[in-house]
Amino acid sequence: MIDLAPGDARRAALWSAGLLSSEPTPSAATRSSAGRQTEIVRSMLGALGAVQLDTISVLARSHELIAYARYGAIRRSAIEQAYWDDAHAFEYWSHAACILPMESWPLFAFRRRHYRRKGERWHGVPKKDLTALRRLIGETGPITTSDVGGAKRGGEWWDWSDSKIALEWLLDIGEVVVSRRVGWRRTYDLAVNVVPGELLHDDLDDDACMVALVAAGARTMGVGTAGDIADVHRLPRASVARHAEEAGLVPVSVTGWPQAWATRDALAWLADGARDRHRTTMLSPFDPLVWYRDRLERIFGMRHRIEAYTPAHKRVHGYFAMPVLHQGHVVARVDPKRDGSALHARRVTMESSSAAAMHGTARALREAATWVGAEQVVVDEVVPAAAAAALRRAVADGG
Repeated sequence: MIDLAPGDARRAALWSAGLLSSEPTPSAATRSSAGRQTEIVRSMLGALGAVQLDTISVLARSHELIAYARYGAIRRSAIEQAYWDDAHAFEYWSHAACILPMESWPLFAFRRRHYRRKGERWHGVPKKDLTALRRLIGETGPITTSDVGGAKRGGEWWDWSDSKIALEWLLDIGEVVVSRRVGWRRTYDLAVNVVPGELLHDDLDDDACMVALVAAGARTMGVGTAGDIADVHRLPRASVARHAEEAGLVPVSVTGWPQAWATRDALAWLADGARDRHRTTMLSPFDPLVWYRDRLERIFGMRHRIEAYTPAHKRVHGYFAMPVLHQGHVVARVDPKRDGSALHARRVTMESSSAAAMHGTARALREAATWVGAEQVVVDEVVPAAAAAALRRAVADGG
């Protein structure tokens, strides 16, 4: 058992998430050509293993914010191209609906088999539509739900049309694959047309899938508990302890944590004593560093919940409150909104009143504004109110 200080566990988490001492540096990435930026984002996806998708778009959609958090104001078109062009990635159920590197297709065979055995998810599957849809895609190529009458019957969001249910079922069991989106609509193609032949067949048994995904989840975490590691790809927690040794993980003891494991790479990086080069940025609430709330509270001492689906009058921190990372700590959370030529910080909750926290938050706001083409930053409400003047001065001074 290796003993790790909580600070070292935090540094390893930041490093493994690509938010500490990243290569290339953000300044180098932003100066790169569009083609090079696409390569950088693809490499990031391979390292993280999964990038979560979500419909909310405030500054940008969450999958864009993941790349921005690590590499700064790189071209949004390069980010989209990295994810959706040339079948380098596919969309499937991981932490949630996620973009995944194409090479990880075999690892989700266990989930595809689970759905096949179950026979459905939450909608009954309209069997008569399956053959027709398979034939249509085979004859015409990739389709969206708009090509087959739309995604909904006309009721609530979950009231899917039969065609949508059938397409999603074919996606669940791996007969179709989503490797791009058009206007935020999934584009469905036959898996045999998209997934390379050497990856296509579900040859890995469930245990082999679990070993590989436990190892992958640990690489994303660096250091993590069973819950941390399992949450990356939504595995049973018991699978972490069961397969940790096969996955090459090292048991560690971190003060105040339950039983934890680390990757050998993270331990080697800590032992090397590499100089920390911190990123100051605003994080999507769906960022891998913070998406598991128990871990966020354990590492950064901040309790955080997404309030987008909370009635407005009950929100504490705002609709899409984004944690602000500065010098390896979460120093604030910002609820942003683009309004014309201004980026409004509708509510800023300072977790620290230090001058460094103020300047870090201001710097993160100004960089985000530049990325989305906003000409000014307007700070509205600040909590505590006594911090408002200092934060506004820091924003005016350029962070």
